[in-house]
Amino acid sequence: MEAYLLDWLNLLLRWLHVITAIAWIGSSFYFVWLDNSLVAPSDPELKEKGVGGELWAVHGGGFYNPQKYLLAPKALPEHLHWFYWESYSTWLSGFALFSLLYLFNANVFLVDRNVFDMSASMAGGTAIAFLLFNWLIYDAICSTIGDRPGADRLVNLLVGLQVIVSVWAACHLFSGRAAFLISGASLATIMSANVLMWIIPGQRKMVASMRAGQAPDPIHGKRGKQRSVHNTYFTLPVLFAMLSNHYSMTYSAPHNWLVLLFIMAAGALIRQFFVLRHKGVTNWWYPGVAVVLLLAVILWMSPAMQATPAAPAPAAATPAESGSAAAAPSAVGFAQVQQVIQARCIQCHAAKPTLMPVPGKGVLLDSPDNIAQHAQQIYQQAVVQKSMPLGNMTHITDDERAVIGKWFESGAAVR
Repeated sequence: MEAYLLDWLNLLLRWLHVITAIAWIGSSFYFVWLDNSLVAPSDPELKEKGVGGELWAVHGGGFYNPQKYLLAPKALPEHLHWFYWESYSTWLSGFALFSLLYLFNANVFLVDRNVFDMSASMAGGTAIAFLLFNWLIYDAICSTIGDRPGADRLVNLLVGLQVIVSVWAACHLFSGRAAFLISGASLATIMSANVLMWIIPGQRKMVASMRAGQAPDPIHGKRGKQRSVHNTYFTLPVLFAMLSNHYSMTYSAPHNWLVLLFIMAAGALIRQFFVLRHKGVTNWWYPGVAVVLLLAVILWMSPAMQATPAAPAPAAATPAESGSAAAAPSAVGFAQVQQVIQARCIQCHAAKPTLMPVPGKGVLLDSPDNIAQHAQQIYQQAVVQKSMPLGNMTHITDDERAVIGKWFESGAAVR
């Protein structure tokens, strides 16, 4: 019952997170497009009012005429709409989901002792510190250098370097799956903190100045714009990092940190293409380089590239070797499959698992009938996607996966 309720909580939190993320990313993309699509007004009355750009659009059977002021209108309306709850709701729901899945099961989801040996509590604390310190470093870069004239390129270079170091560190501290997620969560934390700590406070100061009859300081708009631009380039890399946990071929690849960086770079280049296109500039080099990066990663990770020449077979395999290091036999009996599952899977999929508080996803593999019931899932997760065991905590070998594969492909008989 506990596992069932946890699955529902997981589902509902994930649903909420996706809904709020759509709202946040949608409004962010819209305003970037709008900002880059505005044209100088021709109406003298608009110029007199201080309008610097306008756009005419048709949507849903109606006509719209959004206008942007050079700094601010001469008089503010009583009611202003603020865009911030989309950001806060996305981060809060994402952190709740991260806590439920990763922090509360840190020993299973965060720790891979083949990567870095640490306790569950240390892993959880390190993950939270990762989010916090990435924001502090990023904020220090923007706060100390960002206001200098012509410093945008230097700021962007330093932020890019920070992302590289952060991804490398995450992939050398946490399990691959967690490292990708934490890297994305670090960028998402920066994005939401930008809204909370700089963009909205700056807007509030501008509004307060106008309400008091004072001219607003343009520095607030400049700072908010800088952070907003960074947010739009982080978006596609963050989305990939969030989706990657469903595709173990990415986070379990050798040098997985390079895989993540190349795909994040491709996402940023694609976003740059659309940002320029909104301004009327079409530069196919950006998506072209992005496609080359993606194809290079796909080719690099392909089974054909990963395969190595087979070593000469020993004269005879010992009983211990025949269960792991030796090649899978041409015919596989259920007893061999059950032996692999007992050695590699039962720690998380028993009535009383040893590596988790409750059976993973409520799946039990502690009897022949249960194994038969979940044969398709076992094959899909352990053989096709190689996403189980999580982080390969139980050290299943490729030959053991092949045993399961041959058993399933020959009919998955248990008798």
